[in-house]
Amino acid sequence: MLTRSDQTVPDCVEVLEEIRPIGLRHLGFKDVGVSPQVLDQLHRGIKDAGATSYMEVVSTSVEASLRSARVARDLGVDRLLGGTQVEEVLEILAGSAVRYLPFPGRPFDHPTKLAGTPAQVEADCRRFHAMGCAGVDLLAYRATEADPIELVRAARRGIAGTLLVAGSVQRAEQIRALAAAGADAFTIGSAALDGSFAPRMGSLRSQLRAVLDACR
Repeated sequence: MLTRSDQTVPDCVEVLEEIRPIGLRHLGFKDVGVSPQVLDQLHRGIKDAGATSYMEVVSTSVEASLRSARVARDLGVDRLLGGTQVEEVLEILAGSAVRYLPFPGRPFDHPTKLAGTPAQVEADCRRFHAMGCAGVDLLAYRATEADPIELVRAARRGIAGTLLVAGSVQRAEQIRALAAAGADAFTIGSAALDGSFAPRMGSLRSQLRAVLDACR
């Protein structure tokens, strides 16, 4: 994710060019931090690189979240992540190729935190699956009431689609724990851009290569 502190970084287009030689196949951004025009330029760059594109909704109001869903539809992103207005977003995306993965649980604040028990997360995942969602975007490591890995296990019981974990993935051991608990994917942004994932490395490319190594 070309993001820091739940916002797309202002120089996202330049960052994309910097990391292009690594050949990443999954790249994304948030719905806040830059103008729609910059998001369009960034998205075109991601698709030109041959990658699957992701946009995550972190806007806190209903009106802004639905507006962001329309932006995702108009951009033509491959995956729209986040948000809680599931029925309304699915209506907005109807007829498009955008696949939707909403937030289970009770997200709040910005940067986003997650309230909710494992039982609530599992119930949400079952409901979203029945509604036709492609998966869920679980803020496991932003949890305020439950153990992150227990939330992942609960979500895995509830969803047959993609289980993506977003937010505060900062260490290789977290990546391994997520895989063991049944997660299919995760997002990482700040830890790579801040250089904290691999503290001894000096470049963003090296940070991302360390993330890829942790996935193997």
